[in-house]
Amino acid sequence: MRVGQPDVDRLEGVIGALRARDYREGGGSCRELLRVLQPYGVALQRGMMSEVLARKLAGVVADLHNLLGWTEFDSGRPVRAERHFRRALELAEESGNDDLVANIHYRLGRMYLHHRSPAEALDQFGRGQHAARRAGTPLSQAILTANEAWAYALLGDVQQALSKLSLAPEQFADASSEAVPSWSAFFTANDLAAMIGTVRTELARLVDVRHCREAIPALTEAVDGYGPDMVRSRSLTMIWLAVDHTLEGDLDRAAEVGLAAMEIAGGIRSARTRDRLRPLSECVRKRVGDINARDLLDRIATFRASA
Repeated sequence: MRVGQPDVDRLEGVIGALRARDYREGGGSCRELLRVLQPYGVALQRGMMSEVLARKLAGVVADLHNLLGWTEFDSGRPVRAERHFRRALELAEESGNDDLVANIHYRLGRMYLHHRSPAEALDQFGRGQHAARRAGTPLSQAILTANEAWAYALLGDVQQALSKLSLAPEQFADASSEAVPSWSAFFTANDLAAMIGTVRTELARLVDVRHCREAIPALTEAVDGYGPDMVRSRSLTMIWLAVDHTLEGDLDRAAEVGLAAMEIAGGIRSARTRDRLRPLSECVRKRVGDINARDLLDRIATFRASA
């Protein structure tokens, strides 16, 4: 089989479309479609093509595994996810695409963060930073730095968390306004605000509730900025916002935001939204004497059971 540039472009376009669907509807909405694409990618790689096109194709198939890993992670299947991420790294290195290598390390690190393994996450983010510097892509560096801040927050290292949190916007400002690959296009100023709020929320939960003062404005800005193309991110961010309102003792607002987040989450296929409700439950449970707290706990339990 002779493989040409149009074949590679076609596969790349489908991956981009499915990544957009993942953001809107959750990993469960496109995981099976990506699995169908996987044998097609393998078949293309067995075809006849120039060396230059073969390297390009290796990068596209790497991103296919990268997205497959992400959707498996979002669907609550971390073992399968890691297998795809590792294969993605092999192919990305074969292709020589350092920016893609950086992104895969970022996504592996995010999976470790989600499962509360910040030391392992930092190792992946560090590897990603090396690749992003080789690629000369400040946007990828900003993504990784913001997530390093999250990992340090989970470790209770306030100084490192805030240091990284101040560096990420500087790197983001240095990013080119030119078109970016689909794997990093999600990270806009809005997502940066969400990350700032996320880190501050973790510090508020684990170190000092006063970090809520910085978390709430950043998360509110992010929630207001997320459109219909980023429904999952909006729901996840709203849950953090409900956590901050709970920590500040505003159970009325926490219930309002938390219930709205669950209503949104009910329309997407993502295990992460269900998992994100766990820290909210932990915070609300400490205020169970409040009628709003009891109602919110009941609604969270119902949602998680049905999900």
